[in-house]
Amino acid sequence: MLSDVEIASRTHMLPIAKIAFSAGIQPDELELYGHYKAKIRESCMQRVQNEQDGKLILVTAINPTPAGEGKTTVSVGLAQALSKMGKKGMLALREPSLGPVFGIKGGAAGGGYSQVVPMDDINLHFTGDMHAIGAANNLLCAMIDNHIYQSNALQIDPKRIMIKRVVDMNDRALRNVIVGMGERVDGVVREDHYQITVASEVMAILCLSSDLPDLKERLSRILVAYRYDGTPVYCRDLKAQGAMAALLKDAINPNLVQTLENTPCVIHGGPFANIAHGCNSLRATKLALKLADYVVTEAGFGADLGAEKFMDIKCRLGGLTPSAVVLVTTVRALKSGGGVTKAALSSPHVQAVKAGSCNLVAHIENLKKFGVNIVVAINHFHTDTPEEIKVISDVCASLGVPAKRCNAFTEGGAGALDLANAVVAACDQPNDFHPIYDLSLPIKEKILLLAQTIYGASNVIFETAAQKALSEIDSLGFNDLPVCMAKTQYSLSDNPALLGRPTGFTLTVRDITLSCGAGFAVVLTGKIMTMPGLPKVPAAEGIDIDDDGHIMGLY
Repeated sequence: MLSDVEIASRTHMLPIAKIAFSAGIQPDELELYGHYKAKIRESCMQRVQNEQDGKLILVTAINPTPAGEGKTTVSVGLAQALSKMGKKGMLALREPSLGPVFGIKGGAAGGGYSQVVPMDDINLHFTGDMHAIGAANNLLCAMIDNHIYQSNALQIDPKRIMIKRVVDMNDRALRNVIVGMGERVDGVVREDHYQITVASEVMAILCLSSDLPDLKERLSRILVAYRYDGTPVYCRDLKAQGAMAALLKDAINPNLVQTLENTPCVIHGGPFANIAHGCNSLRATKLALKLADYVVTEAGFGADLGAEKFMDIKCRLGGLTPSAVVLVTTVRALKSGGGVTKAALSSPHVQAVKAGSCNLVAHIENLKKFGVNIVVAINHFHTDTPEEIKVISDVCASLGVPAKRCNAFTEGGAGALDLANAVVAACDQPNDFHPIYDLSLPIKEKILLLAQTIYGASNVIFETAAQKALSEIDSLGFNDLPVCMAKTQYSLSDNPALLGRPTGFTLTVRDITLSCGAGFAVVLTGKIMTMPGLPKVPAAEGIDIDDDGHIMGLY
């Protein structure tokens, strides 16, 4: 089979204006970025705001394993299948970050015959949104350091600056740095830190803002530092929000592309789910719901992270109600969770599938706690045996959940028709959707509830920094915020080595930071970091470009 980038390069893309027309977007509502990419202007959102919403379908997954689950591939295949069925479908996905593209995970444009295109553009610079977010964030950082240098009228304590500089790359050497070294005119010497762009509050703000005025207001509320007397300093105190919003004036508009089968796709925003809230922008999702009868969207990593935040943060803020949730699993992933090494995953092992299914069961039971209708997608590999697939089907049936095989990677939309039919049926059923916790609960109780109800922890330890943060959050009056858990994606616990369905463990909360502009508290657990590092052999080593400008090695 051809590689992803080879398949993408051989596809027949339609001009983006034709894709827009098929989605009901008018020519003057597009800002073209070449022939195959465009931004959708605010005028489109205003025109369709009173249209009836379509059905919202969330695609999530079990905890990721080295075997891979193919969540985006299933999302794209499902949307293509809906189109094949004559439904007016649309995708709403996140933008890829350069960190995983050049690191270990690869891109986020799907795979095989279920991709969004132009794949190489989407995985690299796209329309420049990531760069604009980084520039806005770093402008604020520069203004803070300049303010301290220029007499520090706000009495900012250099040891209590909360905002961090960002770069859209995995670069562990930047986690802890010293700035201001050199001559006096080079600034005030202090310890600083970098995080990856997708972990920044500016990214979260962009993804949760309803429009440009709301974006500027949220930027103004960013908690940037504390004064020497312990009182907070916000972005508005530095008068930075206007310039930051100016940098983001184009980035706030969703991007329109297409799948290999010409299904419309809006891609916008890209926070990671393990260190941020893991969903594409609220604007993109709400616009897609006005334009299509069925909208397939995705939340990052496993359902314990992305799906939980999608429902507890994004749906709550945006007034969204998912009509169905697709939980992606694979035979290979369950075998991996059952103890089979990556090298042996192609060999049949029914008992390992049974052993690993406990993770699938945990996610099904957790999703049911939100009152949503669930369909399990078995992302099919050619090495899967009927006996192994039957194990998954039987497990799902015992929980009253349909499970459908998906061959979207090799067949595109045609390989996801059974899944699409089951999803449409699930969308037609009533549900009792509700968030898992009430906002009136104190931050500490929300954390305890998630740890025990979703992760399966028996106890939570709050380290000294976290206890101090809880006290400050209470004194500042932010106890009513939702929580955004920063946790490893590889386990239901905060320990990536605890696979399957661990019980009786203690969750450790290291610190809690306020994202006042985004509107949530970020809870740092275990050893999770907001600046990843590259692996021993980065994916970047396999990426190249030929003399004619054709990119190779992207996946």
